[in-house]
Amino acid sequence: MASKALATTVLLLSLNLLFFTLVSSTYVPCPPTPKTKHHHKKPPPAKATCPKDTLKLGVCANLLNDLVHAVVGTPPKSPCCTLIEGLVDLEAAVCLCTAIKANVLGIKLNVPVSLSLLLNYCGKKVPTGFQCA
Repeated sequence: MASKALATTVLLLSLNLLFFTLVSSTYVPCPPTPKTKHHHKKPPPAKATCPKDTLKLGVCANLLNDLVHAVVGTPPKSPCCTLIEGLVDLEAAVCLCTAIKANVLGIKLNVPVSLSLLLNYCGKKVPTGFQCA
């Protein structure tokens, strides 16, 4: 009787071992999702605008005229430079460019040179790659 019980136990354990082996061998994890590179186009940079009234920049004409004609002494900074004082370099360049192109200043100018002169005099820099268009 003991051998019959032992045989039954061995058979049961063998079947359990076989069953669990078959069940666990069918587990195949899902492959990881492929990482696709998203080719997002960079949005075009926002077009810079002038936050100031361009007509007010007409006061820069006197300063520019003095700078171009090399007046002895220092031309006054107050009227023109105070208008662009609180602006970042790009905004100041856009404002002066708009004023020059609209001929608000009332004189014919070499745009890049005039723009650079005014900005430098007022302590600003022409941004890299900026073109007065």
